[in-house]
Amino acid sequence: FSCQIATTLLLALATPVKALEVEISPPNPQLGDTISAIVTTDDPNIIPTVQVGSQSYPVFEQNGKYRAFVPTSPLTTPGKMTVQVQGDNKTSQIGVWLKSRTFPVQRIWLSGKASRPATELELERVAAFKKLVTPEKFWQGSFLRPNPNRVSTGFGIRRYYNNVFASDYYHKGVDYAGGYGSPIIAPAAGKVRLVGKESEGFHVHGNVVGIDHGQGVLSIFMHLQDIDVAEGTMVEAGQRIGTIGSTGASTGPHLHWGVYVNQVAVDPVPWRFSTID
Repeated sequence: FSCQIATTLLLALATPVKALEVEISPPNPQLGDTISAIVTTDDPNIIPTVQVGSQSYPVFEQNGKYRAFVPTSPLTTPGKMTVQVQGDNKTSQIGVWLKSRTFPVQRIWLSGKASRPATELELERVAAFKKLVTPEKFWQGSFLRPNPNRVSTGFGIRRYYNNVFASDYYHKGVDYAGGYGSPIIAPAAGKVRLVGKESEGFHVHGNVVGIDHGQGVLSIFMHLQDIDVAEGTMVEAGQRIGTIGSTGASTGPHLHWGVYVNQVAVDPVPWRFSTID
């Protein structure tokens, strides 16, 4: 009888307890950051789910764990966020404090060609691009700077357009003030999934290239002069994709580079100076 009890106890100790572990990175995010929810489970047959409020986010296997990206923007309400993770037949509620951040305000005057409204073709093509969530992960490590010239407009700036405040707008990327013909490189590997030209109706974006880095991470490059890549082709980090111009809604030659994560324009700077896998 005692041997049977001992055997049962040993079997119980040898059986792993199902555990659900969640790591949040960065631990102290601020508005505009891409938050990684990294989930460890004991049951490989159950893919965890990650959501904030009613919004669910794609989950991908990553180095034996699972990872979901939760994007934030200047329009996200700062303060406590609750990230809900389900897996291993358990639910975990993780409180994340999203720090506020002050963004400058800028006044822009648009006239002539730069003030033309977007066309239906432009809106539909760009919207379809931003919805892409490719299962493959193409990027590796931190992103490269797409142009060597100075940053003329940072991420998140709020704007008055022709003296009217755009309440639901923020600058959805980083601008580089290079001259006409200055080379633009791919900041990370990916597939070219959008090529549009001002002559085809891209009145706001101008000559534009969109790169799918995989798993809901996208780069968009606007106002180009030359486009050196074709839609559907793969590009490597550092490969030339075009040159700076002033096409579309632009008041002078510059590159607008935006990074989208799960359809939200996030701050590209952490992607350059940190490794977000």
